[in-house]
Amino acid sequence: MSLELFAQIQDATEAARQVLENTAATPVVPQETTLSVWELIKMGGWYIMGPLGLMSLIAVYIIIERMMAINRALRDEKDFMAKIRDYIREGKIDSAKNLCQTTNTPVARMLEKGINRIGKPLKDIEVSIENQGKLEVYRLESGLPVIATVSGAAPMLGFLGTVVGMVITFHTMEVSGAGVELSQLSGGMMQAMITTVAGLIIGIPAYIGYNLLVARVNKVVQKMESRTIEFMEVLESPAK
Repeated sequence: MSLELFAQIQDATEAARQVLENTAATPVVPQETTLSVWELIKMGGWYIMGPLGLMSLIAVYIIIERMMAINRALRDEKDFMAKIRDYIREGKIDSAKNLCQTTNTPVARMLEKGINRIGKPLKDIEVSIENQGKLEVYRLESGLPVIATVSGAAPMLGFLGTVVGMVITFHTMEVSGAGVELSQLSGGMMQAMITTVAGLIIGIPAYIGYNLLVARVNKVVQKMESRTIEFMEVLESPAK
């Protein structure tokens, strides 16, 4: 009886050894899984990814539209100031007005205000030009506060999604007790990471775009100030 039991144990041991050898000889090939953008968005949660998507569309639209408007404002018509100078010195005020009206730039609209007040004190003309200049700058800066808001709010909204995802993860751990598995926690952890990445992806370009637009607006302001000084010198030159 003992010999038969010993033989059975040896057979079982040999069978287990063969199973282990076969398992070791067969490598485990990991399977690659890819996630589409839409799947990532769904994992992030519509209540976070929806507002982030809306913010991104608004920011892209405003950046493109403002950049085009500012580039038009920076466009310098050939010999514009030279023609204005010649018209004023020759007394052709109506020709100077017509040139400003047909030139769609902030500088032209500013100088038109000044030309309409030729004959009044120079201080009044300068104040009129400055007021029109402030209005032009206000128009150029329209939409920039929205981009600034998106650049700050998008990362914060992404961090809110991170907090929500971690709350879901900890709630799952509490409900499951000691028997919690990694697959049960992956949903909340994925949401936490995806919303953070999405918020930064939207916020960083919006921040860069905002600063680029501000720099371009400042360039327009410098050009407007330069042209105003030239115009005032033209008005003062006959009195010399």
